[in-house]
Amino acid sequence: MPDSLRVHARRLDYKRLFPSLLSSHQTFLTLIWTAGFILVALWQKTAVDRLLTYHDQRFFPPPRPIAKLRRLAFNLTDFGAVGDGVYLNTEAFERAISEIRKRGGGQLNVGPGLWLTAPFNLTSHMTLFLAENAVILGIDDENYWPLMPPLPSYGYGRERPGPRYGSLIHGQNLKDVVITGHNGTINGQGKAWWEKYRKNRLNHTRGPLVQIMWSRDIVISHITLRDSPFWTLHPYDCQNVTIRNVTILAPSSEAPNTDGIDPDSCENMIIEDSYISVGDDGIAVKSGWDQYGIAYGRPSTNIVIRNLIVRSMISAGVSIGSEMSGGVSNITVENLLVWNSKRGIRIKTSAGRGGYVRNISYQNLTFENVRVGIVIKTDYNEHPDEGFDPNALPVIEDISFTSIHGQGIRIPVRIYGSREIPVRNVTFRGMLVGITYKKKHIFQCSYVHGRAIGKIFPVPCENLDVYDEMERLVRLGTAQNSTDRDYDA
Repeated sequence: MPDSLRVHARRLDYKRLFPSLLSSHQTFLTLIWTAGFILVALWQKTAVDRLLTYHDQRFFPPPRPIAKLRRLAFNLTDFGAVGDGVYLNTEAFERAISEIRKRGGGQLNVGPGLWLTAPFNLTSHMTLFLAENAVILGIDDENYWPLMPPLPSYGYGRERPGPRYGSLIHGQNLKDVVITGHNGTINGQGKAWWEKYRKNRLNHTRGPLVQIMWSRDIVISHITLRDSPFWTLHPYDCQNVTIRNVTILAPSSEAPNTDGIDPDSCENMIIEDSYISVGDDGIAVKSGWDQYGIAYGRPSTNIVIRNLIVRSMISAGVSIGSEMSGGVSNITVENLLVWNSKRGIRIKTSAGRGGYVRNISYQNLTFENVRVGIVIKTDYNEHPDEGFDPNALPVIEDISFTSIHGQGIRIPVRIYGSREIPVRNVTFRGMLVGITYKKKHIFQCSYVHGRAIGKIFPVPCENLDVYDEMERLVRLGTAQNSTDRDYDA
């Protein structure tokens, strides 16, 4: 066969072979694609499973192990408790705490669950540990709440004469008590109490959520307290108290008198690193009411309040009084943010209180959308009975405000002393507040003496002596003692 014919024959063979090869190649590709699809599907399933596992681990982590903070540790369930929100666990708490008392101390672990209970008492050398997702739930039927005598420095149930309801968690004459956890919650279910109070259906003063009395060496940390029937956390006549890393919550309205923390005749106390949003004062430092507080004679002193975020649409972020008849002194409030509130900080008292408020230092305060930044009020005329002495006049002196900032403030400062109760030696040093209410006298002052040092905006009231940043006198203050007081703001 000639060479030209051989070449032509090969070309014909290639043409015959190509469809066969093409068909085989398509089959091969189809097989590869099918196998690849199966592998990708398997990979995707594995990836999704891993993602779901990661999601679970991220958002639903296994419970953190409960730290053993005492030599002996007990679980609430060991004493018959059931965390279903229905079973009443009061006896389980009482049996567990009784066992801790017999052993000379120990730790009670409350695991995840809703642990419904009536009020119960703590014991000395005890740690109450609330695990993550643990909720101690106060029963909202007042018939389960014991009655107690009025506090001796009040002589009255605060809302009604006679006895008062006790607290959900209570302690008296204790040493070395810790309430802590992985941010577990103590919930007072206060809504039923608030509604009955507003409808005048309670015969006695509502009880606090947690009240520790006549005790020392108390630590409360890393928990959430919410919806108290009345004041939330009330240390009364205690020494060496530390409250840190707590969250305290109640509705911002229609939750009457749900103060966050009320140090009352307490000495050597720290409140720090916490968030409070409640239906009354965030913190209210107290020391007894009128003649009863004067007779009891126990001041609140040496208290540091720092690193807090507070909201109080009804009252103030941090208050002193109005029950301050045993005296309040040596209080430091620093690094405080008050937001969306009626008032930033407030001192309130009246004739009949007696006592004193002195050596109070406020440093680095920030107000955001607060109606009135700083208030000192001397006519808070609320008394337990007619037995108070109107000539028992409180003393207010040596109050300093350093580095005050904020925006959205209607009135930055309102200090209303009186002829009988002047406010003495008030110092402002460094203040820059953005205002929303351009009235002639933005600083509202009456019967107050003190000084303004350095840059102060808005312009301070004429009562204050003005100094420059080098503390050189610029002008002396002149008395501007107005009796026209507008408390609406």
